[in-house]
Amino acid sequence: MAQVKVAVLVGSLRKDSFNRRLAHAVQKLAPAGWDFQHLRIDDLPLYSQDFDQDYPAQAARLKTAIEAADALLFVTPEYNRSIPGVLKNAIDIASRPWGKNSFAGKPGAIIGTSIGAVGTAVAQQHLRAVLGYLDVPTLGQPEVFVQFKEGLIEPDGRIGNERTQKFLQGFVDRYTAWVGRFAAA
Repeated sequence: MAQVKVAVLVGSLRKDSFNRRLAHAVQKLAPAGWDFQHLRIDDLPLYSQDFDQDYPAQAARLKTAIEAADALLFVTPEYNRSIPGVLKNAIDIASRPWGKNSFAGKPGAIIGTSIGAVGTAVAQQHLRAVLGYLDVPTLGQPEVFVQFKEGLIEPDGRIGNERTQKFLQGFVDRYTAWVGRFAAA
């Protein structure tokens, strides 16, 4: 497969986000030719149908970046047993106005980390429901619910645990094969 552009949406705005670390770790495990573009969502206005006719520049930038991608990677924390508002807002912006869903048909995957024992399992299930409606086929297995502990993943994405590295490599291998199936179609 030639160069593959992956749009990465990290649902955490925190400066030292564990999920951003996870996104960088996965990126480092990808094969050559995979370009992971971390999309900015912290400056998006709250979605309003009022700007469906004339999208703000930040919203138009997000839609354009998603449309240019071959695949999607959602990296989400879990807030109150669901997805963070900032991620839902980005999804609402990029999927609107009606008939101009920038996500449609792009293969995606969902991963996440949290300090909780079940990781981000509930948030990921909610996100799968939203993405299913938006025509984003998502990789079903392996599910990646990582319980974050200090030293597990460094800020630069270096993985400090061999079992975690092996598990994440297995995810990356499945994800790249998954995306390849769509490119071949």
